[in-house]
Amino acid sequence: MENQESTTPAVTTRSAGIRYGLIMGVFSIVYFLVLNTLGADITQGPASWGRYVYVAVFIFLAQKYYKDNGDSFMSYGQGIGISFWMGIISSVLSAIFTYVYMKFIDQGFVQQIMDRAREGMEEKGTMSDEQIDQAMAMTSKFMTPEMMFVFGIVFGIIGAVIIGLIVTIFTQKKSPEPFA
Repeated sequence: MENQESTTPAVTTRSAGIRYGLIMGVFSIVYFLVLNTLGADITQGPASWGRYVYVAVFIFLAQKYYKDNGDSFMSYGQGIGISFWMGIISSVLSAIFTYVYMKFIDQGFVQQIMDRAREGMEEKGTMSDEQIDQAMAMTSKFMTPEMMFVFGIVFGIIGAVIIGLIVTIFTQKKSPEPFA
């Protein structure tokens, strides 16, 4: 029997990031749909914080997958690379879904967010009605499906990388051999 080398490609930061970015993107869509169905305010409070928790968990799992299917080592830079790819893939998936949802499925969704924002400003009592109206006019310019699509991608990538910066502190495992 001939000695046959494995034809399975090595796991790369990109492949691990894309794999778990897809999983995280689908999970974030399901998370949104469940919270929205339950009537939870996804813009603040525990429903909003939950995103940070599951992003950290998925980054941890992706980095574990990378180490388990590679040489068991992962540098800090490789961990950030995985987080970056996850951010790109999951943000694009989520942004496409959000755009379709806001543009075609629930066109009143943006107005619900705007109403909650106004209520929050009124409850604080630190702004006059005129200031609240000005703030809401400015906010409404950024609350279109198209702008939410762009912001979803940009801030999704930034958020994944920032969380990845923190998670990778704990998950990195430096190779004892210096790179040649």
